[in-house]
Amino acid sequence: MAAAELTNERMEKIIRDYFEACNSGDVGRIAAYFTPEAVHYFPSGMYQGPFRGAETIARKWSEAVAGLGSYWTVDQVICDAPTRRAVIEWTHFKRKQGIILRGDEWYVFNPDGRIEEIRAYYASAQDPNLQTVELGSFDYVGRGYPTEAP
Repeated sequence: MAAAELTNERMEKIIRDYFEACNSGDVGRIAAYFTPEAVHYFPSGMYQGPFRGAETIARKWSEAVAGLGSYWTVDQVICDAPTRRAVIEWTHFKRKQGIILRGDEWYVFNPDGRIEEIRAYYASAQDPNLQTVELGSFDYVGRGYPTEAP
């Protein structure tokens, strides 16, 4: 990707173009939106943990398109260029199964506009068997998130 100023408008375009790439199922096209060491986090227990690396993320989404008929839409976008962060609301259609999933994702970009991190949050019922419902393998303590109620 060409280096250009990272504006709110550019961030939104990158996200929308990334979703188009995901819907194409083209591994190379998808991977181009990520830094090589990018991480895509999911709720604990999903996909045997986070997807690590641009090629892994791209391959997993390509497999979802081929196997599940996956198609994603970007429904809402909020960007904050000074912090290189964005949040979106999305819909995931698993067309071969007749399933619709909804959720949010937080994005962190590097200065040239490639995605360093995605944190996915799904709109679903809380598992009553879990004491803590959070992203698997995400460093909440290291990033300064609270771990106990006041």
